[in-house]
Amino acid sequence: MGDFGGWEMPIQYTGVLEEHTAVRTAVGVFDVSHLGKAHVRGPRAAAFINDCLTNDLDRIGEGQAQYTLCCDPLGGVVDDLIAYKYGASDVFLIPNAANTAEVVARLTAEAPHGVEVEDLHHRLGVLAVQGPRSAEVLAALGLPTEMDYMGFAPTEWQGRPVVVCRSGYTGELGYELLPRWDDAGDLWDALLAAAEQFGGRACGLGARDTLRTEMGYPLHGQDLSLEISPLQARAGWAVGWEKPRFWGREALLEERRVGPRRLLWGLRARDRAIPRAGMTVLAAGSDEAIGVVTSGTFSPTLKTGIGLALLPPGLAAGDAVDLDVRGRRAAVEVVRPPLVPAHTR
Repeated sequence: MGDFGGWEMPIQYTGVLEEHTAVRTAVGVFDVSHLGKAHVRGPRAAAFINDCLTNDLDRIGEGQAQYTLCCDPLGGVVDDLIAYKYGASDVFLIPNAANTAEVVARLTAEAPHGVEVEDLHHRLGVLAVQGPRSAEVLAALGLPTEMDYMGFAPTEWQGRPVVVCRSGYTGELGYELLPRWDDAGDLWDALLAAAEQFGGRACGLGARDTLRTEMGYPLHGQDLSLEISPLQARAGWAVGWEKPRFWGREALLEERRVGPRRLLWGLRARDRAIPRAGMTVLAAGSDEAIGVVTSGTFSPTLKTGIGLALLPPGLAAGDAVDLDVRGRRAAVEVVRPPLVPAHTR
C-alpha cells in the first residue's frame, strides 16, 4: 500500500510484472475508487459543460463517454477527465482524485441558474476490468459487454445499480464499473473470483502505471499540468477547436497558430538504463540539455526502459538522444507514442 493523492492505494498485490502481464494476456481487476465523481444536472447542463471543457460534447450522443480537459485561461491543464453524457440535462464527470475539488469549484462558480454541480466522490466506487478476457469476466456476472468503445450502460448486478463503460487506462479491451460505494466491496469480490477463472488477478497502481506508460497515456501532474498544455502533451485531439467557447480557448488557439515549443515524445532505452521522471534529456553526443523526462519505468512488455519526455518539436521518431542517469550518459531512442500497440477496439 502507498499514498496516492491523499488516498491509501494498493501499489501491488503479487508483483507489478505478474499483474502487468495478466492485463496484456488475460485480465486484471483494479480498484480505482479514489477517482473523483461529479454530477452536473439541470436545464442545458450538457451545453454548459461544453462551454467549459475542451472536447466537443456535441460529437457524441447519449450513452457515450468522452475524454476531455479542464483548462485555465492560459491553456494549462487543471485536470483531464471523462464525461458521461446521459442527456442534455445530465452529465457525469470522473476527474482525477486530487483535482476533483478544484474542478467542482470551477464549474460551480460558472454554473448558470438552475444547473447544479454535485460532488459524489464518496458515493460511488470505480472498478476497472482490463484485458483481452475482460468481456468474459463481465459476462460471467451477467453484466453487459456489447457497447461500442466509450459507450456506457446503466444496469444492475444482483439488484444493485451499476454503470458499465467500455473504457480504461491500459490500452487493452476493458471496462470501468461504477457501483454504489457500499456495493463496491461485494462487486470487487465477484469480479476477482470470475477473473481468476480466466487467468486474471487483482492489479495495483504499479501495473496501472507501466501499462499506461507503454500506451503513452499522460498522467496529470507529470505529463499534463498547468505548465504543460494539451498541445504539448499531444492531446490536441481532445480539443473542440471549432467551438466558440471553452476555458483556455484563446491561449490554445494562439499556441496552435505558432506551434508548441515542446512535444511529449516516447523514449526507449538502447541499453539497461531506465528513464525516470525529472531526468535530463541531452542531445546525442553533447552536453546540451534539450528536454526532461516526465514519466519513466521498465516496460514488462518490451523488456527495456521506457519513458515520456518533453522534447523539441523538431525531433522525429527514430532519432537518438542521451539520458543523464545520475551523471552517466545512456543512449535512448525517440519513439512516437504508443510504445506498444493498443487493443481497445
